[in-house]
Amino acid sequence: MSGISISDPRLIPVIGVDRHLQKVPTESMTPDALRQRFVSAPNWTPEIHAELSFSDRSPVAASVLIGLVMRDELTVLLTQRTDHLSNHSGQVAFPGGKMDPGDRDVAATALREAYEEVGLEPEGVDVLGVLPIYTTGSAFIISPVVALLHPDLPLRANANEVASIFEVPLAFLMNPANHRRHAYERNGVQREWLSMPYDDGGQERFIWGATAGMLRNLYRFLVA
Repeated sequence: MSGISISDPRLIPVIGVDRHLQKVPTESMTPDALRQRFVSAPNWTPEIHAELSFSDRSPVAASVLIGLVMRDELTVLLTQRTDHLSNHSGQVAFPGGKMDPGDRDVAATALREAYEEVGLEPEGVDVLGVLPIYTTGSAFIISPVVALLHPDLPLRANANEVASIFEVPLAFLMNPANHRRHAYERNGVQREWLSMPYDDGGQERFIWGATAGMLRNLYRFLVA
């Protein structure tokens, strides 16, 4: 598989689908249940801490916002990044980015970046907590900030960074039957990652890499 570029992840073979794992119960995915889960967190271990590095630059601290929109059934707010960006171009991602010196904490970074990328006003965000750090192969040290979002908040995409904004049902993402495992080898090194492809009204949203990895850790947190 050494001839296949990681920039074309749909071509990488699927080596397994995790249908054997239990899905998160519906009653565990309500706003009240999620608030309680973060207040009284279980003893759990993230499945994925770090990806294999493919960058020689210095690590960069960053945050993303895992925004759970409070509709009749919770959804996860995601973006499709524009194709011209220097990092993770064209990929499905959470709103987020590098920490600035003026940010008081990782939640402040996530909220600032979400406002800059999708126009999300922080007043409509209820931060629940932060999942363990996730280190990407591109040397981003990411703090995933989980929050509830009011469903009527107006959003606007920053056209320089965001090609589109969309939502995926949390229940879909928290069902391992929708988690696919990929692997390939290059230069004697095997890389593995997850994908969670979602049919968004006829358009495939190929959720993979770091975004899928952080969602998998959220799954582990909720099912623990």
